[in-house]
Amino acid sequence: MRTISTIRTSLNSLVRNPTRTALTMLGIIIGISAVITMMEIGNGSKNSIRASIEKMGANSVMVMPGSMMPPGGARAAAGSAVSLIPADADAIGANCPSVALYSPIVRGSAQVIFGNVNWEPSTLQGVAPAFFKIRNWEIDEGRFFTDQEVDTNARVCVVGATIVKEVFNGVSPLDCELRIGPVTFSVVGVLKAKGANMMGMDEDDIVLTPWTTMRMRVAGLKMGTATNTSSKISTKPGERFAVSGVALYPEQDNSITDDKLFYSRFTQINQIIFSAVDVDKINDAVKEVSELLRKRHNLGVEEDDDFRVQNAADFMSMLDQTSVLMTNLLLGVALLSLLVGGVGIMNIMLVSVTERTREIGLRMAVGARSRDILRQFLIESVVLCVSGGILGILLGHSTSLLIHTYAQWPIESSPEAIVAAVVVSATVGILFGFYPAWKASKLDPIEALRYE
Repeated sequence: MRTISTIRTSLNSLVRNPTRTALTMLGIIIGISAVITMMEIGNGSKNSIRASIEKMGANSVMVMPGSMMPPGGARAAAGSAVSLIPADADAIGANCPSVALYSPIVRGSAQVIFGNVNWEPSTLQGVAPAFFKIRNWEIDEGRFFTDQEVDTNARVCVVGATIVKEVFNGVSPLDCELRIGPVTFSVVGVLKAKGANMMGMDEDDIVLTPWTTMRMRVAGLKMGTATNTSSKISTKPGERFAVSGVALYPEQDNSITDDKLFYSRFTQINQIIFSAVDVDKINDAVKEVSELLRKRHNLGVEEDDDFRVQNAADFMSMLDQTSVLMTNLLLGVALLSLLVGGVGIMNIMLVSVTERTREIGLRMAVGARSRDILRQFLIESVVLCVSGGILGILLGHSTSLLIHTYAQWPIESSPEAIVAAVVVSATVGILFGFYPAWKASKLDPIEALRYE
């Protein structure tokens, strides 16, 4: 028999029993649709997480103070120590070749006031101009503040889109006077909107000022046990860097050992953020910064770091691994349903061989060879699986679109998954259809003709 005749005979056999054919394909349709849906949702989630991290700076690294250990007390939370100063940030930029950009960060907490509107932004920070490049911020209106404005403690600020909406009622705030706590700032720029990050926090609810201005005028001094603040100083009105009630150079506390640097609270910063010259150089940059800070802080070989380094690339890698693990888990469940569909095809094909025993005997009696019978039943099995795979792909993609539309889950089509689904469908058809086809081809023509 010619191949075309065999294919025609196989298709005619499938068309004669449409209900049985549809039920046979159902298992494959469900299995393939589950695979496609899981892959598209998994890819969408992974890329959404990656995009969220890239908005924060894919190759950015954050250095934070370590935890504080008061004399005779319990260790405080991470970030409570007074261990980072602006000179640390400058040293990182000067001595770490793998570091491209760096910026001190001083956090603040205050209401911003414009007219009769009060608002407390979720992020109020003092930074250097390099911070905007590190965090991939773009200007929508106006400009960023400059290094000169940082050096002169200028009262200028840059605000996010949420601040424009909530505080300025959507009107351009350029050159407007915005009061942050007790200090009045001039708005010089508006940041392009980023939306929510992967934690659900509004990235645009942000106000950024020069870090020197934030430290000297808004945030004040950090309280801790690293210095003695009992001494008093008298200050003249308007004196630069004057902080009432705290000595600018207080006496060293007895809890500070001789081999440790003595940091005035006045010069303390909350964080240092830096970016590597390349994503592949992040680990080198982290190593260089860690070694430099340990040396600057006079830490012994057996002493723990008095700072913490949080690597965005490591965080991205961890989330990617978690996403891949969850996708593979769901994919495994979907493949199980595909396996069940394959077993169903084998079962139906065996039933079909039994029902068509006389037909097989008649065909063999008039000249059909065993390989013709084998090929016919294999073609039927493969057609069932490939047809079910195509319908499963369409159903799976439609399901993903519905989930995206109504549940707002991110999805992303995967051409590789579609190709793999077709290949897997054909493979399932061959593997699970071979035994029934082989069984049909081995029937004795005389015994087959006698079969009732």
